[in-house]
Amino acid sequence: MGAQLKKRSEIEEKYKWNLEDLIPSKEALNSLLKEAEEGISVYKTYQGRLGSSAAVLAEFLAFDGKLDEVFSRLFAYAQQKSDEDTTVGEFQALLSRVGTLSVRAMEAAAFVEPEILAIPETVMEEFLNTAELSHYRLHLKRILAKKEHMLTEAEERILSAASGVTQAPSDIFRMFNNADIRFPVIDGENGEKIEVTHGRFIKLLSSRDRSVREAAFHAYYSVYRQYANTVAAMYEGNVKQACFFAKMRKYGSSREYYLSENEIPEQVYENLLKAVEENLPLLHRYVSIRKRELGVDTLHMYDLYAPLTEDYERTVPFEEAKELILEGLKPLGEEYAAILRQGFSGRWIDVYENQGKRSGGYSNSVYGVHPYVLMSYEDTMDSVLTLAHEMGHSLHSWYSGHSQTSTYAHYKIFVAEVASTCNEVLLLRHLINRAESAAEKKFLLNQFLEKFRGTFFRQALFAEFEWKSHRMCQEEIPLTKDALCKLYHDLNVKYFGEDMVVDSDIDYEWERIPHFYRPFYVYQYSTGFAAATAIAGRILEGDQKTLNGYFEFLKGGCSMTPVELLMLCGIDMEKPEVVGEALRVFEQLLDEFEACR
Repeated sequence: MGAQLKKRSEIEEKYKWNLEDLIPSKEALNSLLKEAEEGISVYKTYQGRLGSSAAVLAEFLAFDGKLDEVFSRLFAYAQQKSDEDTTVGEFQALLSRVGTLSVRAMEAAAFVEPEILAIPETVMEEFLNTAELSHYRLHLKRILAKKEHMLTEAEERILSAASGVTQAPSDIFRMFNNADIRFPVIDGENGEKIEVTHGRFIKLLSSRDRSVREAAFHAYYSVYRQYANTVAAMYEGNVKQACFFAKMRKYGSSREYYLSENEIPEQVYENLLKAVEENLPLLHRYVSIRKRELGVDTLHMYDLYAPLTEDYERTVPFEEAKELILEGLKPLGEEYAAILRQGFSGRWIDVYENQGKRSGGYSNSVYGVHPYVLMSYEDTMDSVLTLAHEMGHSLHSWYSGHSQTSTYAHYKIFVAEVASTCNEVLLLRHLINRAESAAEKKFLLNQFLEKFRGTFFRQALFAEFEWKSHRMCQEEIPLTKDALCKLYHDLNVKYFGEDMVVDSDIDYEWERIPHFYRPFYVYQYSTGFAAATAIAGRILEGDQKTLNGYFEFLKGGCSMTPVELLMLCGIDMEKPEVVGEALRVFEQLLDEFEACR
């Protein structure tokens, strides 16, 4: 870990994604921008005609789908170029331009859903049974299901125009958190000076030197503490826009609105929070184990990532990580492995952190182009698991994109975390089973336990914070810095129990979570983890029916509802048993870890 981050130009090409596969040249970019611009004007030629015949409606839907592909490619390119180095104004400007064009397109298309919903039911029934609209039958039925929440054409046009303005809190947060914020320099394990960054933060918290962990923790959150009033205003603005759109569309809450977009019953969310609350003693038990293993009188929040094994530590360079992942995912078969190799060698991945690079990681896909992965790889097992996770997303997109048309290729967010987490679980199971020593096994078991803490329980805490803060907004309670910090503090006390000292700096952690600007996204990490744990367990047991169903799930895109897609794997998310099954695995891992003492 050097004191200074490399510039983008200093990173080797093989470790940078190849965006020429997305848009090969400036000429191609300008051509797409022109196509988007011209496409917007085409909308008006269909206005007032969508109900005239099935053929006209089918023609329009084909045009709309093609233009959507153009915008998807432009957005992906602009966003990913901006994410490479968020300080480069050229790509900020491009992203803004594409965003403006998109808002114009939404305004121009504001008539579409109201006009479709205005088609008499008898006529629509006839349309749905024609050959021209057979491909769009499910797509149209989804639009028809929104009928009670659609507004007049004029009102829809206003809401479309407003979306460009209401996106401001998210845009401001992204620039603040990635381009503007800077953290102090601290003393590292050997006394060297280290600049704290988003990408280095977790590695510093994983140091065996407690003074380094403590220094990094306080240095990081001291900066967020300084900006708490500003970030609270950003967050409240984002929550208010979510509540505004929910109210305008006649939903009972912002949660109902956002879950309905993914065809998810609210009961799934309630089941998760209830199951987690009932099983918090298991997390408290893990906290007690951590306190004992670290041999400390008091356990602090900056001790949560510290390694629990004294005599085992693993450094994993990126090239070795790829081989580990290929070995661990062998139960998914040779075809899956071949696509993975293609991604590893074909520059799908932007590997290392550089100055100005967006924090965190993601997989992004555009129909007709291979997926891309952004991450900031460190030579740790956590980074190996992150790579396996993001490639799980990517191969899910690859299978859906090669099995579905563009209309149905993009799977709903609810199922997005299943494929990624299934990869992690399979890899961890493989590594645990082949452990060559008790120390290695204990280390890997703790990695698995940390996935439960960091993915299942932590994201559930986020989900509870998000739901409670949205309810506060709905009840017109101001989301001030003090109110948000108190809510977050109290949740940490509840989740971590009596053996944890809930340091006041953790009260500001909510400020740094980018997914809060995608309302009601985070709970899906927990539900996805639960589903993936069950699927991976059955695959490892040799359940061919689950394996076959899993690949049908990967290929399904959004051709079915998320609940229906998971039923292909034998997973029923409308029942609480899936979450309970995951928590039983967590308990078994705790038992196994303690047996390694």
